[in-house]
Amino acid sequence: MSGDATAPRAELVLDARATLGEGPVWDPDRRLLWWVDILGGVVHGFDPATGSDRAIEIGEAVGAIALRASGGLIVAAAGRIAALDPETGTIEDLATFEPETPARRMNDAKCDPTGALWVGRMALDGAPGLGSLLRLDPDLRLTIVETGLAVPNGMAWSRDGRRMYFIDSMRRQVTEQGFDAATRMVGPGRPLLEFPEDWGLPDGLTIDTEGCLWVAMWDGGCVLRIAPDGRTIDRIDVPGISQASSCTFGGDDLGDLYITTARESFTDDDAAREPNGGGLFRVRPGPRGMSADQFAG
Repeated sequence: MSGDATAPRAELVLDARATLGEGPVWDPDRRLLWWVDILGGVVHGFDPATGSDRAIEIGEAVGAIALRASGGLIVAAAGRIAALDPETGTIEDLATFEPETPARRMNDAKCDPTGALWVGRMALDGAPGLGSLLRLDPDLRLTIVETGLAVPNGMAWSRDGRRMYFIDSMRRQVTEQGFDAATRMVGPGRPLLEFPEDWGLPDGLTIDTEGCLWVAMWDGGCVLRIAPDGRTIDRIDVPGISQASSCTFGGDDLGDLYITTARESFTDDDAAREPNGGGLFRVRPGPRGMSADQFAG
């Protein structure tokens, strides 16, 4: 999978050195990019106007965040889904989980067009079969949508709201499913694209206004643009990075593609080879993204 020499390359905008950067979402009201360091247990708010970054300690692994229509953020932490007031740091639990053996944590999460929050839950070591996909409705009812997963990851919905895209990283594919907004149920899935082993693992994703998916490739050091028919039509390299973890569009015109990265399990040699691992990157690829759906509860 070779890159196009003329394609724009992502540039480092924040040398965050996160252990496992993930879950970026653009907040148009505050004009901030929210993102998380999963293993660091921190929610970050990056201000592109100043280059500053604010860190909010959660106290446990935090898989992802989402915007809340009534204000504030939703945090998918290891043992709970909670509402976070980013101004005060106050956290209010919305759903809690009993301790499990082996231990589990949240991974990626996104809101659907109806305002429900979809969350992946996985074993700490990513063991196959122990992961699940959950849905928290605005009335705070929690539903287990799918079990038997390994590393539930990127999610997105088509512009017309009739299709859901989902990645379980260890399956090495993007799955496309019909989505019924009235019932919030998904139909049987079909592989939209299967990734060869030498491309790395598909991780987080986002969608643009043309219906194309942008998929961060873990151990691939890039973000791929996937057409609605499953063709790979573009590639954005993240220089000096192997663990590209997720991406989203931001900025006032939603034309900036932000890319989170990681330095998970790095040795000293790995850190020397990838000094910007765990940093936040940005590129203007041409297409624009869609506003993030918000939790309606």
